[in-house]
Amino acid sequence: MKIVMLGAPGAGKGTQAKMISEKYGIPHISTGDIFRANIKENTDLGKKAKEYMDKGLLVPDELVVDLVVDRLAQDDAKTGYVLDGFPRTIPQAEALDEALAKIGEKLDYAIDVDVPDENIINRMSGRRACVSCGGTYHIKYNPTKKEGICDACGGELVLRDDDKPETVKKRLNVYHEQTQPLIDYYTKAGILKEVDGTVDLEAVFQAITAILG
Repeated sequence: MKIVMLGAPGAGKGTQAKMISEKYGIPHISTGDIFRANIKENTDLGKKAKEYMDKGLLVPDELVVDLVVDRLAQDDAKTGYVLDGFPRTIPQAEALDEALAKIGEKLDYAIDVDVPDENIINRMSGRRACVSCGGTYHIKYNPTKKEGICDACGGELVLRDDDKPETVKKRLNVYHEQTQPLIDYYTKAGILKEVDGTVDLEAVFQAITAILG
């Protein structure tokens, strides 16, 4: 079962990917984790990626694809995997398909967790993070017992720059420009499945498991 998760930042695809991973016993693979692991282990690919990241540059597609394909070749991914945060663009999707075709494999599903922009802006601007322990809350969905104070350590809660409405709007614009075309790409490939991401976590997960069986 080889799955790609799609969805705007804040749509909850990472959470769903973790739940899929646990239920079906397949690894949850995010590009961020791959980068960190390769840099930590000082692999050749990790060294190359670090050079770009240290300069504040985006890691080129070819290198990202090499890192992902290298990860997919590991034993725990033999029966399948759920990819989160990759591919982000059509060239990455094409390169992934080509790399998989070379080893006689292909993706089974591209699952799009669909949430309208205004829901995402409201959802993310309600997030609060603790400055001391990093705990995260939401003023509506997961409030603290005492407003502005972390339940775990009593630290102060703040709205992170990343979650401010203007920042979220920018990230959504980038998503629509770069990643939205993937929805058409995977629709044409006949593997796109869309789920309503505006309902609660469990309901989204039930919709996904109904697709995966």
